[in-house]
Amino acid sequence: MLIDIVLDAFGADKAPEPEIKGAIRACRHLPVRVHLVGPEPELRPLLEQHLGNQHELPIVIHHASERIGMDEKAAQAVRAKKDSTMRVGLKLVREGKAAGFVTAGNTGAAMATAKMVLGALDGVDRPALSTIMPTVSRTPSVLLDVGANVDCDARNLVQFAKMGEIYARSVLKIDNPRVGLLNIGEEEGKGNELTKEAYPLLKALPLNFIGNVEGRDIFNGHVDVIVCDGFIGNVALKTTEGASRLMRDLLRESLTSTLKSKVGALLSRQAFNAFRKRLDYTEYGGAPLLGLRGVCIIGHGSSNDNAIYNGIRVAAEAVKTQTTEAIAREFAGQIPARPTHDAGEAAGGSIPYHDQSAH
Repeated sequence: MLIDIVLDAFGADKAPEPEIKGAIRACRHLPVRVHLVGPEPELRPLLEQHLGNQHELPIVIHHASERIGMDEKAAQAVRAKKDSTMRVGLKLVREGKAAGFVTAGNTGAAMATAKMVLGALDGVDRPALSTIMPTVSRTPSVLLDVGANVDCDARNLVQFAKMGEIYARSVLKIDNPRVGLLNIGEEEGKGNELTKEAYPLLKALPLNFIGNVEGRDIFNGHVDVIVCDGFIGNVALKTTEGASRLMRDLLRESLTSTLKSKVGALLSRQAFNAFRKRLDYTEYGGAPLLGLRGVCIIGHGSSNDNAIYNGIRVAAEAVKTQTTEAIAREFAGQIPARPTHDAGEAAGGSIPYHDQSAH
């Protein structure tokens, strides 16, 4: 049975080329049906061009007349553009026509639209943007929040810890994930007011809380879920991206600086490619926005077709493992989330690319 995943076809910097190629690859290799959302007159000929004679692939086009640019202010764009690719795509999820949504567009707009259209799960104050980080143990860690919530309180961090632990168990298949609080020292009394207040609350949870962890622990494999506010998490994420590029560039430069090193590089090409792949953000597919009434994956603006393919893969895995349902069960019966304003309109019509009766 195919899993229906919505893809914002005009999100990435070089859209819609990466989205179309990623969608085609996903439909070839994954049990998914991809719903491409974008201006249909512009999108259809490009899709036909890339498909060639492969019209049997389960790809559907849904028309959306507007797109939100990377340089637009999120709040203003979300209010003004009611037929944006993000809003139309997320409505498909809300209405049960698809199970997950993927975009490489404006992160702020994607988060705001997802919160408005899908809404947060009962008991969740703020959805958290999480990301997968590489470690020396080959089992990745989960870092959250990485930018959805710049200012947080201790209650938020407790909820992030619960959601991250569920994601690590359900999607990454980590038994009894170790949860840590990102801090400037390992001692219980270290940190600012937020971490000091959150520590005893996390310690009281029925989780495998291992206490405070430091920046280096994100990568050494000693912790599986790292909790922090969105300000700290985003700085950590962007620092990691910069350091990864630096390491790749320095290694490439060293391996090609002399004839001897070039010979060594040729002999070690397989190992170098494996190293580069572990540091390549496109292999991780995007950041899940946890705590929503539906699966939402937000990718990097510079996503290529490999990143889009993996974003679809991650979304399908989250649907298959019922991550949203697991989080909903965990939070059921707890203190309700603080009141939020929810809004949204009915979805627009869709334009099938292939014969829907075949399904």
